[in-house]
Amino acid sequence: MKLRWIGCACTLVAASACGQAFEGKDADIGAAEVEEVNSSAEALALDAHRGAVFTQTNDANGNHVIAFQRLRDGSLTQAGEYETGGLGTSNGLGSQGAVALSSDHRYLLAVNAGSNDVSLFRVNGASLQLLDREPSLGTRPVSVTEQAGVVYVLNADNVSGFRIECHGALTPIAGAVQPLSASAAGPAQIQFSADGRHLVVAEKATNTLDTYAVSRTGVASGPETHPSAGTTPFGFDITSRGTVVVSEAATGSASSYGLSRTGWSVLSSVVVSGERAPCWLTITPDDHYAFVANAQSSSVSSYAIARNGQLSLYDAQAGSTGTGGRPLDLALDTRGDFLYVLDAGHHQVASFGVSDNAALEPLTPTDIDAPTMAGIAAY
Repeated sequence: MKLRWIGCACTLVAASACGQAFEGKDADIGAAEVEEVNSSAEALALDAHRGAVFTQTNDANGNHVIAFQRLRDGSLTQAGEYETGGLGTSNGLGSQGAVALSSDHRYLLAVNAGSNDVSLFRVNGASLQLLDREPSLGTRPVSVTEQAGVVYVLNADNVSGFRIECHGALTPIAGAVQPLSASAAGPAQIQFSADGRHLVVAEKATNTLDTYAVSRTGVASGPETHPSAGTTPFGFDITSRGTVVVSEAATGSASSYGLSRTGWSVLSSVVVSGERAPCWLTITPDDHYAFVANAQSSSVSSYAIARNGQLSLYDAQAGSTGTGGRPLDLALDTRGDFLYVLDAGHHQVASFGVSDNAALEPLTPTDIDAPTMAGIAAY
């Protein structure tokens, strides 16, 4: 018998024997038959729920999170729709990360841009339970990020910090509201670095990337501002080594930067894909590739990321959402086996299988009855 600490709850884990001999007239069931039954049950379990994908409706009449079960083959089945308690805008948010899973996948966060607050859900497979909704301490929240229980929300006018408490409350962190670089910055995304020591913010209107240092108590200080290599920095992701890869909507490109204790540096500047409006970006779990959604080209591009953070175009049209498609935010599952893309043109989640060399295999898309969906998260 052993104790295992999970989050802030101590869970007692005990091993017990469950294989007992058959007795009575059914005792003649053969071992091979038992093994076959067990194998079939195990196969059914493996083919059942493998993960989940979440997006939000961003509806001004009442925001909802739509949840999908992810099966073993990557296909999605809608599992439920959950009220956030807040309001959307019924317009595009122009952001990445309007919904975000916690690093341990126990919680889901969703911004409510129309009511200036943020909702916290407990995740149980593809089911959600609303735990709390708190003011975002700013106006028009568009993106949210979490690391080790510390949450930061990106508002139109600031960044604000919260902590997820053991009882499921979202509590503001004292002194954790900081400004952006300008009053009309046009912020697009906020994200923690892998080590939790920094926050990065992309500002579209100022062509600026902001960094904030985060203390051990979760208090952010800053920002330090850095000019974007390309025009209109939008979506980005950060590797485990601290390489920040950013999409640049106006120049049809992506750039990479080094983020470390010693500072900020440009690694690759304006690597053009030839596609239009590359706005959303995610990095594979092994840090080898980045996928970029091109809203005006109905395509997904891929970039290769070298160990030193250098960026090179790998495939300008690795994937397509077809004629009339408008790919927006995108997310990979935890293993990086499947890529999910919001397609606002067809009101679908477009799904792709991801091979070891970052080739994308189209899977059957999933329809969504939500014309202004925003943000996507997957595990």
